[in-house]
Amino acid sequence: MKKILVVEDDKFLANAYRVKLTKAGFDIKIAYDGDEVAKQLETFIPDLIILDLVLPKKDGFKVLEEIKSDARWKNIPVIVASNLGQQEDINKCMKLGANGYIIKTDLSLSELVVTINTLLK
Repeated sequence: MKKILVVEDDKFLANAYRVKLTKAGFDIKIAYDGDEVAKQLETFIPDLIILDLVLPKKDGFKVLEEIKSDARWKNIPVIVASNLGQQEDINKCMKLGANGYIIKTDLSLSELVVTINTLLK
């Protein structure tokens, strides 16, 4: 079973991810803030990370930078899911090593599952 770490501070949305992705056959863990990500990664090595940018304690840009600069985690694909739709934010994430960028207001969870499956093939 493929494992996904969802980094999302909105509890309603985090739960929607959990329900949809569990139904799609994934093992899901959730981190609700930027600091929680490293703690989760100590014990749960996901096949993919879905990362929000606007987070308490540490923003998603910093989290992405940390993931991609750590030899243990740098090869884990990261999909950024954010309401920040500015091209400069998207470019910054791609430069930092993100494998995809989804604007949450346009997000269909069914499309997300397709994107995840494509990245994990």
